[in-house]
Amino acid sequence: MIRIKQMCLPVVAVLTLLSLSAGSRAADLELGKVLYGTCGACHGIDAAGIDAMNGPALAGQDSAYLIRQLQHFKSGVRGEDPRDALGKQMQGMAATLADDAAVENVVAYITSLPMPASSQTIEHDQRNGEVQYNASCGACHGPGGKGNASMNAPRLAGLGQTYLRRQYNNFALGIRGSHPDDRYGRQMQMMATMLSTDKDLDDVIGYLLSQ
Repeated sequence: MIRIKQMCLPVVAVLTLLSLSAGSRAADLELGKVLYGTCGACHGIDAAGIDAMNGPALAGQDSAYLIRQLQHFKSGVRGEDPRDALGKQMQGMAATLADDAAVENVVAYITSLPMPASSQTIEHDQRNGEVQYNASCGACHGPGGKGNASMNAPRLAGLGQTYLRRQYNNFALGIRGSHPDDRYGRQMQMMATMLSTDKDLDDVIGYLLSQ
């Protein structure tokens, strides 16, 4: 029994150190708030997005998705295509986050904010939008476009119509998702062929805006 206890002590010590180490890496919301200050000009001080600045809503989005996209901008996985001027701007903004800790801090602050309520509407066929969404998008992005972290699929409900249309077209044209390290982007490139007409795309966007 004494020998078993002696063997267990190093294990307990290691687990304690790992626990302390994990705790020391906990995201700092206050630092994240300071870092987010440069983001608010385009994404809004409440991270609800500003359409006129081409800044999508960030609040309400899954933290893993936000971290992945910021890292993709930082590393050049996203925003390298010369046709993606807005992506290139985001590369510059993401570069101001010095390291992984800074990325995690700003994302922790964003995800602490309340989910924005969308007031946008467009003329659309709600029934067709729902049918097209469920047939083409729902399996990954979840019911009503609320996102599915287990599928690495971001929330779509709450995003603005301009952003939704631009990103869908960017995937369809290969502007986004072509980088070999963008695994999930390549999947979206294939899915961006599913809506065969502009009307279907408009109806899906209208449906998402209604959620």
